Amino acid sequence: MTPAAFRQMALALPGVVERAHMDRHAFRVRIIFATLAADGCSANLKLTRDEQELHSERLESVVAPVSGGWGRMGWTTVMLDRIGDDDMAILLAGAHREGS
Repeated sequence: MTPAAFRQMALALPGVVERAHMDRHAFRVRIIFATLAADGCSANLKLTRDEQELHSERLESVVAPVSGGWGRMGWTTVMLDRIGDDDMAILLAGAHREGS
């Protein structure tokens, strides 16, 4: 998954707009549901805690909770160079639901 492919997938979801957010690119509907790191290596997605746990176990070396309190709220880091399109589509769909 490249940063450009991630951006394209996120923007293809209904109602999504992209805005700058601190040092990241943020994708939002009602609220931010995903951010892309400035270096393009990772993305953070807002998942439910159940989705976060499921995908962290299923994709152990690819997906992990953000450290600290943000992770306990469902924010999850995804390593872009380690994830395929199908898995990213599943994760983005879950995050998009959280942001709608």
